[in-house]
Amino acid sequence: MRLLLDTHVALWAIVDSPVLPTVARGMIADPDNEVMISAASIWEIAIKHQISRGRPDAMPISGEQALEHFQAGDFRLLAITAAHAAAVDRLPLHHRDPFDRLLVAQALVEPLRLVTHDDRLQAYSDTIILI
Repeated sequence: MRLLLDTHVALWAIVDSPVLPTVARGMIADPDNEVMISAASIWEIAIKHQISRGRPDAMPISGEQALEHFQAGDFRLLAITAAHAAAVDRLPLHHRDPFDRLLVAQALVEPLRLVTHDDRLQAYSDTIILI
């Protein structure tokens, strides 16, 4: 199966967070699955890290650190294409977060199964895996 991890799931995977559900750990560890991380997720991590520095809810890693972790792991990086960006325009406004909307568009265009913890994203497609 070709999987695209949303930003939270990707972050939980690389910091080995206990919040990451067992089912998601299994999907990520399964050698038969191709696990992808979007450039949009690295971008979102970088922005949140810069904005939240020094606060108790700070993003635990930088965009550069996230990229290093993803490259060192068995993750494939997914670039953002013009087709991905344009596909956002066809999505209903079930969700307003621009990063999540781009991840949905990428999953639909490629096609990939988007793995997310955000139940609002499930409204976009039955191919989205809610964990």
